[in-house]
Amino acid sequence: MADVLAQAHGVDANAARVAGMLHDLARLYTPERLVAECEARNMTIDAFERANPIVLHARLGAELARDEFGVRDEAVLSAIAKHTLGAAEMSRLDCVVYLADGLEPGRSFLERESIVDLATRDLKGAMHATLGSTVVYLARQGKTVAPQTAAAARAFGVDPEEV
Repeated sequence: MADVLAQAHGVDANAARVAGMLHDLARLYTPERLVAECEARNMTIDAFERANPIVLHARLGAELARDEFGVRDEAVLSAIAKHTLGAAEMSRLDCVVYLADGLEPGRSFLERESIVDLATRDLKGAMHATLGSTVVYLARQGKTVAPQTAAAARAFGVDPEEV
């Protein structure tokens, strides 16, 4: 999906492909390993990440892409790092990878198909819809919205407090 979205929005398809292939390098690490690997790299871990270490796989994955695969393109590394929680500032490549991950065929939620269609036409609109859907889902589950996700939601016109 990253290729399709990259092409639709004038994003470097090769960069999207590399970020897409490497974004989950640390996804299967245990919570303990995620924290230990981040600490070993002197990465700051905020309170949300410490309470939900699985989200560290994104930022750690960017470090692994650099260290283990020689990725030097900062745009690709940013897309890998932001693919799970998002951020207040996101490039088009960041958005493409975030959406490709969140809308992959293995995901099943009511709005998925309509947001996939939207994502091919309107990148910002799809970010708004996806972040809105995420905030609603987390609220219904009684889960906390990560500060990074809340910042991304606000940046794309979703007020996490009003959901």
